Amino acid sequence: MRILVVSHTYIVELNREKLRELAKLDEKIQVTIIVPKIWQPGGIQNKIIESKPFKEGNFRVIPVDNFSKNNQGLLTFNYQILEIIKNFKPDIIQVEQGVKSLAYAQLITINKLLNLKAKNVFFTWWNLPYQNKFPVNWLEKYNLNNTDGLIAGNQDGLDILKEHGYKKEAIILPQLGVDETLFYPQKQPELAAKFGINSGNFVVGFVGRFVPEKGILTLLKALTNLKELPWKLLLLGRGELEPEIRKIASENSLENRIIMVESVPHQEVAQYINLMDTLVLPSETTYKFKTLTSVGWKEQFGHVLIEAMACKIAVIGSDSGEIPHVIGDTGLIFPESNISALEKSLTQLIKQPKLRENLGQLGYEKCLKEYTNKALALQQLKFYQQL
Repeated sequence: MRILVVSHTYIVELNREKLRELAKLDEKIQVTIIVPKIWQPGGIQNKIIESKPFKEGNFRVIPVDNFSKNNQGLLTFNYQILEIIKNFKPDIIQVEQGVKSLAYAQLITINKLLNLKAKNVFFTWWNLPYQNKFPVNWLEKYNLNNTDGLIAGNQDGLDILKEHGYKKEAIILPQLGVDETLFYPQKQPELAAKFGINSGNFVVGFVGRFVPEKGILTLLKALTNLKELPWKLLLLGRGELEPEIRKIASENSLENRIIMVESVPHQEVAQYINLMDTLVLPSETTYKFKTLTSVGWKEQFGHVLIEAMACKIAVIGSDSGEIPHVIGDTGLIFPESNISALEKSLTQLIKQPKLRENLGQLGYEKCLKEYTNKALALQQLKFYQQL
């Protein structure tokens, strides 16, 4: 089976591991990834990235000159892509830029022009209702009418596309898996000593951006109401709410109980997660963000959850977006923005170490079964074979 994947996501080498595992499943499988040659993500990572070619056995990455250097929907490729596809003759063409992307329309059209008869597949994270206007409605209709298989990163994303008329094969799979050789249970005595964490502390962890929609202020307020319990809060990340966090900590005399660590390289994140007794993802749905066709944001997956689960750390999550589906019955769920409910969940884990241990084990088992790169690769291959 020859599989062609197109996405700006794979300019980052770490993000390619699932597809590398896919290529290892059978020597007859060939995986080629096409990425934009030049990309500028914007935001915190506002720097120009120039992709490099890569080849390892039957797995390769090919950068192609691209139009639009920072807009996922407008991304398209120049004429070089025609020759690459003509020579590769893929059985599967998967574009991971969403249903309304020009790149997906471009690949569908090339598939038709070359008469390849490859199966067209796209991936989407989008999980909020939207309405299209001309000409976007035509673009989406063209893409959906020529789709053989849909991979949605969450249940809401699949449901929304069904409402938009999609009726063919579909599966729910996250775009990226967790590396179990990097994220696994490991004691961190030196790091604990560095931050003054001792055996009597219950470490509550948060990993992510310090922004309102990630619910970090809800977490801080819940802990403020639990001063009598022996917790410490480890915050790994950065963002606009840092001054507000420090202000709340000062007003409640919590400076010595909050540890703030600015974002660290991904290969070091597991060390910090392993300092935690629980990781909390208190995301909150918001309608402040606007695009041309939709309004809002809610948690699309929560990758840090599966990283914590891989380390046998018990997780607590809000009911925003895909979080309840990711956690299932392996952790605690509370209604988003509900401070008292989060207090109750935290109290349970602090006072019931056996429950914490059991949830950590359940999460670990679920992660290894469903969310490692190899586990996802196996599920993705089965879906391709089904198509």
